[in-house]
Amino acid sequence: MRPRAKKHLEERLARCESITVLEPTEMKGKWKNGDRPLHLEIGCGKGNFVLGMAEKHPEIDFVAVELVRDVIVMAMEKVLAAGVTNVRFISCDARILGEIFAPGEVDRVYLNFSDPWKKSRQHKRRLTFPTFLKIYEEIMGGHGEIHQKTDNRDLFDASLEYFKSENWALRNVTFDLHGEGAPVDSVITEYESRFMDLGQPIHRVEAYK
Repeated sequence: MRPRAKKHLEERLARCESITVLEPTEMKGKWKNGDRPLHLEIGCGKGNFVLGMAEKHPEIDFVAVELVRDVIVMAMEKVLAAGVTNVRFISCDARILGEIFAPGEVDRVYLNFSDPWKKSRQHKRRLTFPTFLKIYEEIMGGHGEIHQKTDNRDLFDASLEYFKSENWALRNVTFDLHGEGAPVDSVITEYESRFMDLGQPIHRVEAYK
C-alpha cells in the first residue's frame, strides 16, 4: 500500500534541504570525510533506525536512501528535530547506487524490512537479489558488510542462498533476533516494533566479503 500523500510536501522537503543530497551522482567519489566510516541504509522508511544509529555512533557518517518522498520527508524531519549532523538523505532507486558511490566509498549496507516481492517474477527486485549484491560489492570495493533484518522467512531463506551464491560469508545468523538476544548495537525500526508486539520473530544476518 502506498503511503497517503502528505500535505505541504514540497514545503516540508524544502525545509530539509540542509540534509538532502539533491544531485547525488555529483557526489560520486566525494562522500568520504577523512577516515570516518560511511554506512548506507537502503529503504530507510520513517527514519527510526538511521536516527538511532547516528545518535549511537557520532563517529560514523550515514546516508539514508528512500525512494518514496512522502516517507523520506518524515525521516528527514526526525533527524533535523534531533539535531543529528551525521546523516544525509537521498531519494533514489537502489539500482543506480553504482552511479552515486565510487568503489570502496561505502563500508556497510543496512537492509531493514525490505519489500519481499513474493511473486517469482518479482524476485529480481529484491534488494538481496544477486544483481543488487553485485552493486553493493562494487560500492564497498570488495570489502564491507551487509546487515539484513526481515520478518519474512521466505525472503530471509532466499537471501541466505543469494549471499552464498555470490560468495558472501555469513555470521550471526538468527531466525529469532529478540528471542535469542538482540545485539548490543541493535536499533529497533518502526516495523520491527510492530512485529515484536505481534510476537512475530525477526530474522537477521550479517554478510561480509
